[in-house]
Amino acid sequence: MKTWIAFWNILLKDICSYYLKPPNISWGLLFPLVWITMFFIRSGMGMDKLPDLLPGLVALSILFGTTSVLSVTVTFEKKGRSFERLLLAPISLEILMLAKTSGAILFGTINALVPIFVAMFLTDLSAINWYVLVPAIVLIAVSSTFLGLFIAVSVKEVFEAQTFSNFFRFPMIFLCGLFFPITSLPIFLRPLSYALPLTYGTDILRGSMTGSNVMPFALDFLVLSGFCAVLFYISLRNINKKWIT
Repeated sequence: MKTWIAFWNILLKDICSYYLKPPNISWGLLFPLVWITMFFIRSGMGMDKLPDLLPGLVALSILFGTTSVLSVTVTFEKKGRSFERLLLAPISLEILMLAKTSGAILFGTINALVPIFVAMFLTDLSAINWYVLVPAIVLIAVSSTFLGLFIAVSVKEVFEAQTFSNFFRFPMIFLCGLFFPITSLPIFLRPLSYALPLTYGTDILRGSMTGSNVMPFALDFLVLSGFCAVLFYISLRNINKKWIT
């Protein structure tokens, strides 16, 4: 019971202190929306093509919603020594980091639902497979959050976390099949695309919304789950190596 009380208090503190602030909302919601709007206007697509762009908007909303704050706040708390006080809490490191990342996972999941809710009033979304879409959104939020955690524990300064975060995020926009298929990329870039977790998340979103997935859902979920496990393991190892010992 004490473990869950500590978990809840850490989660609630992060939500109130970080995730409900205007900068995070703007990066998590407005930036993906503006990006998609520019692409939509530039391409001259009609409203009937909105479902084709919706997977990209959802993926971007999750990616920026989860990583915009987490990759910075953990580094900021480490510099301010408040993270060291959390390490003294009577809970395991695994539970502590799950508490620190749960706010980002929750925020990323909510971010993903906002564009879907808006699109319901603009186009027909009756073809969506919700049984695949909902777990996919949660798993993408988890993988993106753990990517932000990996970035946070790999640097020392806040500005380094911001730079390192953009080093991953912006290439993903072009390499993960968000707006055009991976097959249209130069052949030497395709292996890099398949080394990014969002590629598999985007494939699930496309398949659940438009039926145009390239890989089987089972493979996408398996690989994405593998990324989550590896990123979380590496992050915990870095914390133990650099911040505790």
